[in-house]
Amino acid sequence: MSVSRILKWVTGGMEAILAIPILGATIVIGFLWVPLAIMLALHIVTLVLTKKDEGSTTGSILGIVTSCIAWIPFVGMIMHTLTAIFLMLDAAKSDREVRVNGFDVN
Repeated sequence: MSVSRILKWVTGGMEAILAIPILGATIVIGFLWVPLAIMLALHIVTLVLTKKDEGSTTGSILGIVTSCIAWIPFVGMIMHTLTAIFLMLDAAKSDREVRVNGFDVN
């Protein structure tokens, strides 16, 4: 399992926690929006490693957008949910499947 795939699972799980209505808002507001900055950094790292591995970058790009606009109450909750779904779907794909679809077969 590649590092980018592991990071997709980790960031997807963290996004899922932030998507829970009361809990996510309490975490973000309680820590003065620092979790959004941490998630932004993690999504950027995940994006760079995913590009290096030639994997799907959709979830990471959506995560970067989410981290930038998640301070808006209901928009943030919806974006965290969508990001978690996309990241976990990307992470669920096997490394072999990503390489075959990316034409790097060997």
